[in-house]
Amino acid sequence: MSSLVVDNLAVRYGGVSAVRSVSFTVSPGESVGLIGANGAGKTSTLRAVMGLVPRSSGTVMFGGRDLGRVPTRGMVRLGIGYVPEGRHVFAGLPVEKNLLLGAYASRWDAACRSRLDSVYALFPVLGEMRGRLAGALSGGQQQMLAIGRALISRPALLLLDEPSMGLSPKLVEVICAALQRLRADGLSLLLVEQNAMLTFEITSSCLVLENGSVAMTGSSSALRDDPRVRKIYLGL
Repeated sequence: MSSLVVDNLAVRYGGVSAVRSVSFTVSPGESVGLIGANGAGKTSTLRAVMGLVPRSSGTVMFGGRDLGRVPTRGMVRLGIGYVPEGRHVFAGLPVEKNLLLGAYASRWDAACRSRLDSVYALFPVLGEMRGRLAGALSGGQQQMLAIGRALISRPALLLLDEPSMGLSPKLVEVICAALQRLRADGLSLLLVEQNAMLTFEITSSCLVLENGSVAMTGSSSALRDDPRVRKIYLGL
C-alpha cells in the first residue's frame, strides 16, 4: 500500500499564485477532502498532483516515488485513478467501451474482466445501459461512468474533482453511497468537493483552502462542528 505525500506544493498561472505551500498526506485506506470557496485552489491542487498543470515548487510523492517527472499516464500505472470535473466521458462511444478505456494501462485479462463486473455491481444502471451511447446518459449516470472508468485501472488511490456538481440530491446520495463503499473496501480517496457536508460525510479528514493556502485542517467531524466552518462555508 502506498501513501500520497504532498509537500509545499505551489501553482502559478502567469503572475497569479493559485496554490501556495500546500502540504498533506493521504495514507493507505484514508479519505481526505479539500474544501473551500470557488477559486480557493482546490482543483488546481488536484490537477497539480496529477501533473495536469505545472508545479511551481514543492514535491508530490506516491509510494516513496517522486512524481515530478512521471507523466499522468505513468501515475495511472502506479495506481492513481482520476475522475475529472465535468466527467469528460466519450459521448459517441457506448458505456462499456468507455469503461474499457480505463484499462488502457493494463492488460485485458480475467482480473480486468472482474473489475468490470465490480463496476456494474457498484452501479447497476451502467450494466443495464452498457450498449447505450455515453452521450445519452444523464449527468448522474455519466458521473457513475467516469468513476467506473477510473476504477477499471485498479487504483490504490482515487482522486475525484467535484463528483456531485450538477446532480440532483437523489443522485448525490447514490454517488455518496458508492464512495463510502469504496472507502470501506480500503480504497484511498482524495476528494475535491464544493458540497462541504457531503465531503464531511465521505472523508475522515479535511483541509480548508482559502486563497490558495491551507486555512484549517483537522478531522472531518471536528471541522463540521467548528463554528468558523459552519458560518463561512456552510452558511449556518
